[in-house]
Amino acid sequence: MSSTFMTAPSLLFTSESVTEGHPDKMCDQISDAVVDAIFDQDPNARIACEAAVKTGFVILLGEITTTASVNYDELVRKVVKEIGFDNSAKGFDADTCGVQVAIASQSPDIALGVDRAQEFKNDIMDSEEDEIESVGAGDQGMMFGFACNETDALMPLPIYLAHKLSRQLAVLRKSGELPWLGPDGKSQVTVEYSFGKPKRIHTVLISTQHLPDICQEEIRRQIIERCINPTLPADMVEEDMRIYVNPTGRFVVGGPMGDAGLTGRKIIVDTYGGMGRHGGGAFSGKDCTKVDRSGAYAARWVAKNIVAAGLADRCEIQLAYAIGVARPLSVNVETFGTGKISDGKIEDLIGKHFDLRPGAIIRDLKLRRPIYRQTAAYGHFGRDDISLPWEDTSIAARLKQSAS
Repeated sequence: MSSTFMTAPSLLFTSESVTEGHPDKMCDQISDAVVDAIFDQDPNARIACEAAVKTGFVILLGEITTTASVNYDELVRKVVKEIGFDNSAKGFDADTCGVQVAIASQSPDIALGVDRAQEFKNDIMDSEEDEIESVGAGDQGMMFGFACNETDALMPLPIYLAHKLSRQLAVLRKSGELPWLGPDGKSQVTVEYSFGKPKRIHTVLISTQHLPDICQEEIRRQIIERCINPTLPADMVEEDMRIYVNPTGRFVVGGPMGDAGLTGRKIIVDTYGGMGRHGGGAFSGKDCTKVDRSGAYAARWVAKNIVAAGLADRCEIQLAYAIGVARPLSVNVETFGTGKISDGKIEDLIGKHFDLRPGAIIRDLKLRRPIYRQTAAYGHFGRDDISLPWEDTSIAARLKQSAS
């Protein structure tokens, strides 16, 4: 985020979301369904699972080391059917699609660093602290977490509203209220900011898959009446707000028939809609020793508690790790000039109140549980429809007390 964002009298910012029937999101959900199914039996499994979809088939591939027994073919078909692709008339059928599985064990070279962190010197583990210290990061890289006070969820307004619109499309489809809706769809919201604060909603875009026998005028009318109007906050809507619904005029061919899908291709949708920076690592299909996932969750947890404590209006946290090393290589705090105390003092508070070693993150956020498929559509952060441990703000009170 540039300094211009906080100082410009008028600036437009746009974020998008996609529905669970988008091909890339289908793959994210399949990959995280695998994580959940394995964690349900084996919480210590090592998982790196990708999926790819195209017309008529799903490929599941990756590296998994586990004692769990999972029928991957059955699991893939179950997920695809629950998403809504249960008939060839929709372009994809869970019962008749091909499923190819290509899964091997995790590389022993990677396991070496994760099983025994560089810092751990003992021959045996005889305490919880030993267990935490022994877990090395599953990969190198940097992760970002972000929070701001634009919404009650402490999320940027554009991505928060885009996700709400996408979720409303799913509700209207699954309830049968709009039976002509298909599983595939996208939303996009542009917000006008003034000096870093949301001023009004400038533009809303909805593109949704639909049955061929409904006209564009009817689609637009019903989407505005039943999706857009009930979802957007009235105090942010003005008469000149621009609305686009299926701007090409037709969206019948969707899902894997319309586009190939792949796990991990919607990382900005998964996070902050472009408002905060991103380290580049995807979340879905990975177990919690992979800091692409657990490190990013921890960074959001830290940033959210800092904003909830009133120490800053906006906060971005960067963490960096080395494979096989438990302690972060660096922790960086950026409050974009909104901090009530210095960024250096906030960094000191983070060191006092958060343990950012992978083993400690896994322990404190209870990440060895089957909680991941629910995150694989409509965002991993700022969810007000599900409870996620990294969204907890109970440490904010302690941060505020320490800061004062």
